[in-house]
Amino acid sequence: MAATNINRVVLTGNLTADPELRSLPSGTSVCKLRVACNTRRKNNATGDWEDKPNYFDVTVWGAQGENAARYLSKGRPVAVDGRLEWREFQDQAGNKRQAIDIIADSVQFLGGREDGAGGGGGGFTPRSDVPVDTGDFAPAGASTGGGNAPAPAPADDDIPF
Repeated sequence: MAATNINRVVLTGNLTADPELRSLPSGTSVCKLRVACNTRRKNNATGDWEDKPNYFDVTVWGAQGENAARYLSKGRPVAVDGRLEWREFQDQAGNKRQAIDIIADSVQFLGGREDGAGGGGGGFTPRSDVPVDTGDFAPAGASTGGGNAPAPAPADDDIPF
């Protein structure tokens, strides 16, 4: 039995430049993005954590590429889901070159319009998934009222599973 090949990339980062949109002679739109993602590493000499940027070229085809060019700009945070594609070409001097691009299946715009270079946010601001009201997470032995009696155990009909 042959092994199944998987070619999948998921990344989040910020655009390093404005999107570049062009149309092929066939009329198909293609948008080029450059996404920066940080990798956090510990500096053994200082003991401090440092961010090392990684830069990725992303190609977005069709209407999704048009939307990316219309609504995204330098500094905006994005999430990209796609696949890797290796290509070989000759540069202007005639040297053989290689590149790996990410072909996006989907691009999700993160943050609001005010995020990124145009607004005061300066980029993606992480938001917590923890709810503001933590009262739902009180320890099991905590009382809910003014008395010292523990809360009654739920009946079997009240358990949601």
